[in-house]
Amino acid sequence: MPYVPLLKENNVRKGFFEYKDFLALRDALPFYLKGFVTFAYKTGWRKSEIGGLKWSNVDLSKGIVRLEPGETKNSEARTVYADTELKDILNFQWEARKRNRTLTHYLFPGKDGISPIGDIRGAWNTACEEAKIGKHIFHDFRRTAVRNMVRSGVSERVAMTISGHKTRAVFDRYNIVNENDLKAATEKQEAYLNSFTGKVTGKVGESDETGRHTDKAQVVDIYGAGGRNRTDMVLSTTGF
Repeated sequence: MPYVPLLKENNVRKGFFEYKDFLALRDALPFYLKGFVTFAYKTGWRKSEIGGLKWSNVDLSKGIVRLEPGETKNSEARTVYADTELKDILNFQWEARKRNRTLTHYLFPGKDGISPIGDIRGAWNTACEEAKIGKHIFHDFRRTAVRNMVRSGVSERVAMTISGHKTRAVFDRYNIVNENDLKAATEKQEAYLNSFTGKVTGKVGESDETGRHTDKAQVVDIYGAGGRNRTDMVLSTTGF
């Protein structure tokens, strides 16, 4: 029987929300879901965790939302400090609760203003279509929040503490890397290579003293080679 190689599986979902797409989605969603998805976009918490939040989980004066052990998927407590936008949302939800005299226990109640948010797939799919952002799932907020935190300079450990990831596998699965680290890596490597020759002169694509055109992939170490017939590579950082 002939050997038939199997195709490599690559079924890892890699959906992310770019900021403009998130805003377009939020604008298209019903009003009662706007604060709900904003909290997800900022924190990366799971839909069930956010949907189950009650006012007993909120310290409104300090702008803190806390999940107790047993209320999270990994059974560990979690705390998030609300930024300015989330504080405004918390205050709005509190005032709406008093204004409507519903006295719901839930931070983000459903359409009736009392019950917890249930199945949102209909409203979600309609909003994605109206916003013209393609297909997305709610879990894309989780990936996006972690990526945004890392890109803004938050350490992986702190990002994991906020989102509730127990291992750093999320960073490897979705190739989440701090771009500042990538830039710093290039600068460190350049400094290291330059230390061997003391000084690298010339520009990519310049002609040398003999009139020969220097290859764009490398720059000849004109000074400091000391007759060692050495060529040092200069790595392009275009696109970082």
